[in-house]
Amino acid sequence: MRKMLTTIGLISSLGLFAQTTSNDSIMHDGGVRKYKLYVPAIYDGTEEVPLLLNLHGLGSNNDQQIIYGDFRPIADTANFIMVVPQGLPNPFNQDNHWNANFGTGIDDVGFLSDLIDTIAANYMINEDRVYSTGMSNGGYMSFSLAGQLSNKITAVASVTGSMTGNHIPASTVTRPVPIMQIHGDNDPTVDYNGSTNALGSSLSIDSVLNYWVGHNFCDKTPIITPLPNINTADGCTATKYEYKNGDSGAEVVHYKITDGGHTWPGAFSLPGKVTNQDFDASTEIWKFFSKYEKSSLIRTSFVSVEDFKGLNKWLEIRSENPSTETLKLASLLDTDYTISIVNFEGKQVFNQSNNLGEVTIDISNLTNGTYLVNINSEDKKAVLKIIKQ
Repeated sequence: MRKMLTTIGLISSLGLFAQTTSNDSIMHDGGVRKYKLYVPAIYDGTEEVPLLLNLHGLGSNNDQQIIYGDFRPIADTANFIMVVPQGLPNPFNQDNHWNANFGTGIDDVGFLSDLIDTIAANYMINEDRVYSTGMSNGGYMSFSLAGQLSNKITAVASVTGSMTGNHIPASTVTRPVPIMQIHGDNDPTVDYNGSTNALGSSLSIDSVLNYWVGHNFCDKTPIITPLPNINTADGCTATKYEYKNGDSGAEVVHYKITDGGHTWPGAFSLPGKVTNQDFDASTEIWKFFSKYEKSSLIRTSFVSVEDFKGLNKWLEIRSENPSTETLKLASLLDTDYTISIVNFEGKQVFNQSNNLGEVTIDISNLTNGTYLVNINSEDKKAVLKIIKQ
């Protein structure tokens, strides 16, 4: 039964007015999974409120994350519930971690999905407004949720995290997903320019942005706004990049911290690490999240090839997917159409106009991976995700 505070209860127990942080757990995959739950004093159980997932970094824990990436003062006035889950030890080095497509064999997507369901069964949660953010490895995991749990997660924000090369093939999301990325260009832990380690490739932040800008069909050119250098002693500056006009208004926003390190802007400064104090990451993340509801995030500029085949019968794919050599498309209209292929970094690798009927494209020279194929014919548009292997 959902935890609702009755009028009698409110009158008889002033303690119910205080915000609470509880420690709890659920069973998943035969094991105990722990989490902290923060319920603000303003919550009274009479109306549905948003839910925020706040994920810790590699080697950290939920005790540290609830303090370092602090949303509690914001929840106290904005009235949302926050859950701060606990990751499990990494089989490689035993540090607490999230299996963000790292291949460690732990089903964290399933755990977080069950956790959302558990909280929604016990509290008045607006399941149209469930968001995920996280620090470092928690940012990676938030991107995993964006791609693999989009039926429950509305929008995500990564602070000092990135995506692996395995994120794109694993993604099943078709709707637009609002994305915020906060990252320092002098981050020694998650390189702004990308890297490769024992857990696989880590994409550059530009590649991450390009992927989601392409996925959401945002403007390619961002609005760039340097933030006032309020704190000249923090050793860094911040610039905001806004990629607007995506499907259903889904934006991609990037705060680039010039000379910034592996830290959470606005948090307390850590010894030997550069922490930007010109803005508060938690505040900006919540402002960004609060604009979006999942049910309003639908494709407006195009729908999938499968949808068009079922509705308008104007487009067909006549080749295998995955494919190694060719992509064969056919428009059943009498008008010509344009085909462009975009890689996971958002870069166009093929473009051909004035196509009629059936067209065969040689993709044998493309690097193995996942691509978006955009097809445009007058007022009709479609997108197809293909895998080259």
